[in-house]
Amino acid sequence: MKINDNGIYIDGIDKKILRALMHDARTPILEIARNVGISGAAIHQRLKKLEKSGLLAGSKFIINPKALGYTTMAFVGVYLDKAISNPEAVKQLKKIPEVIECHYTTGNWSIFIKILSKNNEHLMHVLNSEIQSIKGVSRTETFISLQEQINRQIKI
Repeated sequence: MKINDNGIYIDGIDKKILRALMHDARTPILEIARNVGISGAAIHQRLKKLEKSGLLAGSKFIINPKALGYTTMAFVGVYLDKAISNPEAVKQLKKIPEVIECHYTTGNWSIFIKILSKNNEHLMHVLNSEIQSIKGVSRTETFISLQEQINRQIKI
């Protein structure tokens, strides 16, 4: 199956491998090999091919932020004075550990960010003392997430 115009091809075996690892990245290669019906060496070769193609962007453990006391998630639209402020604003946002995603967007905002904070008071501090003090930020619009309903990867 051709995935895109960059020449990335995956077959049914690749899909089975990817689905197993997407379900649990700690699944042993030999267990996947038994389930798929090919050798562990073949699994390794296929994974190397998929990594080299750019389809795999890495693997990681996912930390539960609530276990660390981060219970408030917010999305913030950031309005900038001028478009030329974007690179400097992003540079300053990278210094704020509570900012976990940052996107240039179309629409009303110049930048859209995702913030994790311990509570509403912590969120207010991050917004007022850190984000709104960045040169070029004219104002922000904040949306607090009440509960995450969907969190998934793209289907393979």
